[in-house]
Amino acid sequence: MELFKEMGTIGASHGWVATLKNGVVRLQDDLDRNASDTDPKRIPLPPLETLPYCQTQIVTNVAMSSSSPEDEDCIVAIKFLGPQLSLCRPAQRNCEWTNIRITDPSFYSSHVMYSKKDEMFSMPASGGNYTGSWDLGRHRDKPKLQMLWYPELRKSEWNLLDSCCRMEHYLVESSHTGETFMVKWFSESNPLLKGRVEWDYFHVLRLDKEGKAVNTKDFGGICIFLSKAEPFCLPAACLYDQRPNCVYHLGNHNMGRHCMDDEEYVTTGVDRTFPAPYWFPPKLD
Repeated sequence: MELFKEMGTIGASHGWVATLKNGVVRLQDDLDRNASDTDPKRIPLPPLETLPYCQTQIVTNVAMSSSSPEDEDCIVAIKFLGPQLSLCRPAQRNCEWTNIRITDPSFYSSHVMYSKKDEMFSMPASGGNYTGSWDLGRHRDKPKLQMLWYPELRKSEWNLLDSCCRMEHYLVESSHTGETFMVKWFSESNPLLKGRVEWDYFHVLRLDKEGKAVNTKDFGGICIFLSKAEPFCLPAACLYDQRPNCVYHLGNHNMGRHCMDDEEYVTTGVDRTFPAPYWFPPKLD
């Protein structure tokens, strides 16, 4: 419980939990079920400061470019709520944070993910009309933007979905199929139950290199996992019930599974508070 009360978790990626205390970020493997109980790992990062124009300490999420921060090529990304994205290489001897100022307000509340295909950190803009990608090279201060177009959705359908109380966008990449998906997570609180129970709806779109976003219910034999951690995909064959084309979601107060094939939706843990609302991917061969 020290992780949640004293240290304060700010995100998770590849089974590593990131905590923030007194301006110092630490990566820990305490919640990774595959980690050693007798030799837990603690990797402190340099002191992290928010930029003058970013007055908030709220973190949207944390992402990593590889499964181990001890790798030479691993980059850790922290997305603040607002105009700041911070990157660093933990394995370097004198590693420092590179604080990137994001000038487009559409990315202020976005969730960051790492694309192995593009070797960049990417985020969807609010509304899902385009994406932005950053790295430590030529796209550090000038992101790579890609406009998205939706050939199948009518404007009336967008207006209906956009009327929901809350909408979040997630980019997720499948290393098993090489495809990139955008997931639109719509949720609405139930006023009859004091707002504690949410109605959730998921819209999954497959993105191609030209920015074409096509609605799909077939993810190619995989399932998508969304939580406060970096989103990821797993082959359905690795799961207990082996059902493909499902979106597993975990929030602060509820968790559930939405299967796109037959629109089956199962919610568990309603009205329960999760101290660490993170999905952790297993270590696969």
